[in-house]
Amino acid sequence: MKPIKLNIKTKSENYPIIIGSNIIQNLSRHLKKNSINFNQCLMIIDKKVPKKMISKLTRSLKGKKITKFLFNANEKNKNLNNVNKILQILLKKNFSRLDSIITVGGGITGDVGGFAASLFKRGLKFVNIPTTLLSQVDSSVGGKTGVNTKEGKNLIGSFYQPKIVISDTKFLLSLPKREIICGYGEILKHSIILNKVFYKYLNNNALQILDLKSPFIEKSIFESCKIKKKVVEKDEKEKGLRKILNFGHTFAHAYEATLGYSKKLNHGEAVILGIITSLNFSLEMKIIKPKEYNQIIQHILKLKLPSNIRNYFNPKNLNTILNFMTKDKKNISKKINLILLKKIGSTVINNQYNNLRIKKFLRKQLVN
Repeated sequence: MKPIKLNIKTKSENYPIIIGSNIIQNLSRHLKKNSINFNQCLMIIDKKVPKKMISKLTRSLKGKKITKFLFNANEKNKNLNNVNKILQILLKKNFSRLDSIITVGGGITGDVGGFAASLFKRGLKFVNIPTTLLSQVDSSVGGKTGVNTKEGKNLIGSFYQPKIVISDTKFLLSLPKREIICGYGEILKHSIILNKVFYKYLNNNALQILDLKSPFIEKSIFESCKIKKKVVEKDEKEKGLRKILNFGHTFAHAYEATLGYSKKLNHGEAVILGIITSLNFSLEMKIIKPKEYNQIIQHILKLKLPSNIRNYFNPKNLNTILNFMTKDKKNISKKINLILLKKIGSTVINNQYNNLRIKKFLRKQLVN
């Protein structure tokens, strides 16, 4: 199957996303074709990425001066300390604005590397090579970068678009099933918020996608990126429409933070739980009709995706979850801002609720 190309055009940057199998061995060609030149690069690599794939990458950059920074990518290491380590290397090696950072890893690696690239000399070339399904369908598109703090997730960051995104599906073969499910959570979210036709496609082909079968996996990555492209091009800095991409995330980020970003619950699983919680709240507020609600819930249950928050939390966690929700970056007042679902393909944004209303709802979720 030939690589698929999707162009993203924002006010700050125009860049391509290349999707295909075994395309990193032609990285130099893709860079040249898109007029991305540099003498030296800092390759920020997630330690979990197979060495064989890294060798392919370095061979394809023959003639370039490569410095490697191996990164233990997890939510706890997504912090200012690691950003500072990267900046120190760039300073020590005397990188110029014409040089490049190349991130090779999942969303955490891309977020940290992209943030460092946005800071160094006010902007260094940034090449993103996402290696997880989650990052290929979501975090690599749209230019959000940032780090976590003890106060919450992604509270320090910038909008900084890459020069190119290379999504090679060969990387996915080394991932455990749990990581594929993670990525599927974001694919499902994209279909639910904006594209009912794509949702139907997922409903018919979800098992082939989860098994990484071609052309189903490539199509689902492409369609997911296309949905995000549509939103990001209209609202790069999340002033309005882009908020819909956070469907399920206000709950999800609070769930992750409550568990201290532990391995018990990773980001994609938290997003699936967040989607279900948001759907439950949408139903309670009579925003979504039971028929549409049941369709999505049945889809999640059929695929045996994480679906019950009581497997992770109990009423004792309630105040902690709420505390993190009140610190969410989408809030513009003391109230909690939620994205809710009207029907498959249509959301309602800027719904604001006070803590007591959310607390009452969550208590019911955690007890029933």
